[in-house]
Amino acid sequence: MMDNKAQILNEAQAYVTEIFHKEVDPQFVFHNLEHTQQVARAADEIAAHYQIPEDDRFVLILAAWFHDTGFSSGKAEDHEKESLGIATEFLLSKNVDPEVIQRVSSCIQATRMPQSPLSQVEKIMCDADLYHLGTQDFKKMNVQLKAEQEAYFKKEFGRKEWRQRNIDFLESHQYFTDYCQQKLEPQKQEWIRQLRKKQGDKGVKHTQEMEISPYSFGKESNFTNPKAKEDKSVERGVQTIFRITSNNHINLSEMADKKASIMISVNSIIVSLIFSVVLGRLEYYPHLIVPALLLTVVCVSAITFAVLATRPSISTGRFTEDDIRNKKTNLLFFGNFHQMELEEYNWAMGELLRDKDYIYNSMIKDIYFLGVVLARKYRLLRISYNIFMFGMILAVIAFGVASYLGS
Repeated sequence: MMDNKAQILNEAQAYVTEIFHKEVDPQFVFHNLEHTQQVARAADEIAAHYQIPEDDRFVLILAAWFHDTGFSSGKAEDHEKESLGIATEFLLSKNVDPEVIQRVSSCIQATRMPQSPLSQVEKIMCDADLYHLGTQDFKKMNVQLKAEQEAYFKKEFGRKEWRQRNIDFLESHQYFTDYCQQKLEPQKQEWIRQLRKKQGDKGVKHTQEMEISPYSFGKESNFTNPKAKEDKSVERGVQTIFRITSNNHINLSEMADKKASIMISVNSIIVSLIFSVVLGRLEYYPHLIVPALLLTVVCVSAITFAVLATRPSISTGRFTEDDIRNKKTNLLFFGNFHQMELEEYNWAMGELLRDKDYIYNSMIKDIYFLGVVLARKYRLLRISYNIFMFGMILAVIAFGVASYLGS
């Protein structure tokens, strides 16, 4: 590795060590400096096995050191966002390339439960973060995690309840690299077998407190939230509003399309009659040339605006990993992903579905842009109808005047 990168890694290690010593609450007995050091060692081990390029290793080790620094905020929820900020600030101060900073941020974000790695470096990072699940350290670290969560949530977990949470998590967890699957998965399965044996056949019925895995700090704030049921009721109301609003917009769009279709059909018939009947007789009735031309222009103009009202527009159909991480892309609209590969879209949807705020933001964007499209449709449709209405009046008057003067 280049001397400059090695120096930055050494400074990052010293900086993170100081953060854990001075800023991280001692109640975090699992997410501490020892865990970070273990993750960094595991990341280096997996990287060495795959012999990844030095640039990738640089990104990986930086992410490993910074991935839990967000606990210095005193809050476990969304600590990844805090970690991103700390890592970005440090790397900017070292004049690290913005692309490297973005890749480090993506690696840290990928460790958020449930893990969602996309690149090889992110997969290595995720496996390193939970490397201990397939080692002899699992028991010791699981005791630390239990103590940490009991202190944080001020709630004591029964042994059966905690055991069941671990069984559920271990069974749902997967290692992403072949190396960890071969080396760690057998021991992880052995831990599952031992836990199931201690738990017995019946297990423990899931409660509200068990909705989240022991390695995540999301909805578990409901432990101390007496309004959890009320929040769920409000959430159902919000979902109902989204559903009704979306249906209303879709119905209005269908009405606009039908109106445009009527306008196109009527004017097409009139234009056909003009060309098939009137044009052939203009040599006998030359005084009708101007009215016939006026009527033709009116019909063609009305058709043009009606077609513009229904003409679809397709966007590029591509998004970047950064767009998903920063919640910029609305995955509910096909125009934003139709050029992407299935694997990329599947990963992006996983990111969307595990983030309620991202889901709501996407639905809001979807409704908003449906409204924008509707406004354009009805504006063009109104122009088409106005042209038809006033144009037909003028054409009838023109035909009347022409007939009078001609006679």
